[in-house]
Amino acid sequence: MLDLRQLTYFVAVAEAEHVGRAAEALHISQSPLSRQIAQLEQKLGLTLFERSQQRIRLTADGRVFLSEARALLRHAERLENLGRRLGRGEEGGLCIGYVPHALHTGILPGALRALQQRSPGIHVALYPLSPAEQFEGLRQRSLDIALVHEPPADDDADLCSALLLEDPLMLALPHGHPLAAREVITAADLDGQPWIAVADSQHPAWRDVFIAACAASGFTPDVRLDAAEPQTALGLVASGLGLALIQKSMLRGAGENITVRELPWHEASVRLWAAWHRTDLRPVVPSFRELVLGGAGTG
Repeated sequence: MLDLRQLTYFVAVAEAEHVGRAAEALHISQSPLSRQIAQLEQKLGLTLFERSQQRIRLTADGRVFLSEARALLRHAERLENLGRRLGRGEEGGLCIGYVPHALHTGILPGALRALQQRSPGIHVALYPLSPAEQFEGLRQRSLDIALVHEPPADDDADLCSALLLEDPLMLALPHGHPLAAREVITAADLDGQPWIAVADSQHPAWRDVFIAACAASGFTPDVRLDAAEPQTALGLVASGLGLALIQKSMLRGAGENITVRELPWHEASVRLWAAWHRTDLRPVVPSFRELVLGGAGTG
């Protein structure tokens, strides 16, 4: 059986790439930390680190093991939180996984406000996770509901889902841009324009997907800047640095320096799904699910 403490030590060393710095962060001395890592490698029969006098680096196997170790530690944390809430006599509280769009659209905040009014004493833990991590959390029962970009498979034996929102992408351009004076903008108008692409950290091929979607609509974007999230992209657009495709829910009160236009010929949108386990263990779970589903589309 794996020792969670050893996994914690392993993750700390892997992230610091230095035993001394990891030991300092963990508030232990270097020698016991090194022993624990060596014991973990011996138990696994696996070399996790390449060692030199200057630094310590993960092996290829170590990088794979690191990803799984982080996931296991997150699960252990959620399980501990659940146990503590049950120990305090609570309904069990709620553990909710989400992607950023669930916050941007207002669906998750709106459901939480309604829950607070209905059950003011309930504890809620929020976990920003990828869809795959959220689905695993639902199966392991460490998450009660998942808010994701994509649903589980239709034939999934454990999970159910419902579409909450289909948020169309709209064109945001600087107010002084030549195209801002046009009510109708064509694909040819956008070809070769400087663009700000909104990154998706949970989708490794996000840039290829973005460019392919533009090409399918008849134009090729000249991507000059990558923005980590939509609000950053809007700030860059307002500064005159390029055009961006932003979901409609993010454009309320975009500001006087930004002009917004619909592109009915560009059929792209950001979807948000709710997913949950087919078997409800506690009454609070379906109750909160109703709040989420009831608030879908209201923002």
